[in-house]
Amino acid sequence: AMSKSAVKISSDLLSNPLCEQEPGFLEMVTAFDTAMKRMDSFNQEKISIIQAIIISGNILCTSVFPSLNMAVKRREQTLQDYKRLQSKVEKYEEKERTGPVLAKLHQ
Repeated sequence: AMSKSAVKISSDLLSNPLCEQEPGFLEMVTAFDTAMKRMDSFNQEKISIIQAIIISGNILCTSVFPSLNMAVKRREQTLQDYKRLQSKVEKYEEKERTGPVLAKLHQ
């Protein structure tokens, strides 16, 4: 995101009317714009390489440790159960405090 912002800033500077008036400034801004675009493409290459390494590492890890995948699935299921029960509790807390509602809330 930072390199995309730097490219946007350099493009905005390049379209500034001051660039038309000052050739030296235009030369500097053009060099800055070129550098920012090269930096952005370099960063995109790094990101794609890092993502490939992480994905291949995760695939290797899940094939070597199948219990890890099962633990992740159990965690997701438990998290879904918790969210479902939490919404029930919130509904009972919003209702009028009568005997049956308090009993269900306690459960």
